[in-house]
Amino acid sequence: MERQSEIGETKRQVRTREEEEEEKAEVEIWEYTFGFVKMAVVKCAIELGIADAIENHGGPMTLSELSSTLSCSPSSLSRIMRFLVHYRIFREVPASHDGTTAFEHTPVSRRLISHVQTSMAALILLESSPVMLAPWHSLSARALIDGAPFMEAHGKDIWDYAAVDGAHSKLINDAMACGARATVPAIIEGCPEVFDGVDSLVDVGGGNGTTLRLLVQALPSIKGINFDLPHVVSVAEDCDGVERVGGDFFNSVPEADAAFLMWVLHDWSDEECIQILKKCREAVPKDKGKVIIVDAIVGDEHGAPHDKLEFVRLMLDMAMMAHTTNGKERTLKEWDFVLKQAGFSRYNIKPIKAVQSVIEAFP
Repeated sequence: MERQSEIGETKRQVRTREEEEEEKAEVEIWEYTFGFVKMAVVKCAIELGIADAIENHGGPMTLSELSSTLSCSPSSLSRIMRFLVHYRIFREVPASHDGTTAFEHTPVSRRLISHVQTSMAALILLESSPVMLAPWHSLSARALIDGAPFMEAHGKDIWDYAAVDGAHSKLINDAMACGARATVPAIIEGCPEVFDGVDSLVDVGGGNGTTLRLLVQALPSIKGINFDLPHVVSVAEDCDGVERVGGDFFNSVPEADAAFLMWVLHDWSDEECIQILKKCREAVPKDKGKVIIVDAIVGDEHGAPHDKLEFVRLMLDMAMMAHTTNGKERTLKEWDFVLKQAGFSRYNIKPIKAVQSVIEAFP
């Protein structure tokens, strides 16, 4: 009888777990049905300038104040703010004794302010742009016929598209600058030693120069070279201690003590990565040179303290499938393969408080 009782209890526990999973699924499936809504409403908030308005006001703003400042319909804005408050992007607080409420910043909404160090607004605007959203509708083509979703949507790859579309090129550069402002301080704080003995540094695929500017400001003894395609560096910002050089990293890389690549190699196939890395290795001294790579490592045990960001790495990998022809986020084993094939004798991995890790590779 005791044995039968144990079996009965086990069955009840199994049924309870199954019921809980079913209840959870009934709710969770709605997240996938309307998952795009969060991105769309946050994009709307950035375009309206809600976070900037509250920041410029210097404190909480009522709906009336906000709608007047933004020239918005109070009715529509009220519904938008209700959504943003529900997801804790903004906070609703009492404004007076008559029951009026106001909206104030949260740590998340502060990252929607356009001109602060921690802003993610530019990256959100890039990823939510029609150009970048269109390829997601062809993601299945990547799996079925090994097609390129961006090519399917726009008739050319993302780099050729940006070369002829100045507005989209600016979106990309602004978004990469946004990422740089978040990541470079984490590098300086987490592993400043990677720059020991480096007098000159070439930022390969340096975009508008934000990354190098931040590095040179933090490490003024370094002479920087911002290296990217001619149409990119032609509009890059001027910075003391930084030289702008146009070219193609598949052909050659300017010589320096160290080559620096941040969020570049994940855009390319293994074969292309190996080619880029070989050019970087050729550009640095054999005795004391190095290549510093700042990129994600999927499932990296070295990044265990920051595994809360693993979901971002997995999402980025899907974004690489949608937006590049052969790009991907790499596992440690995959990084080991491309580094060895590119001829590096050894490498170190240094975790930082970011989505990426720092890989220090030696000729």
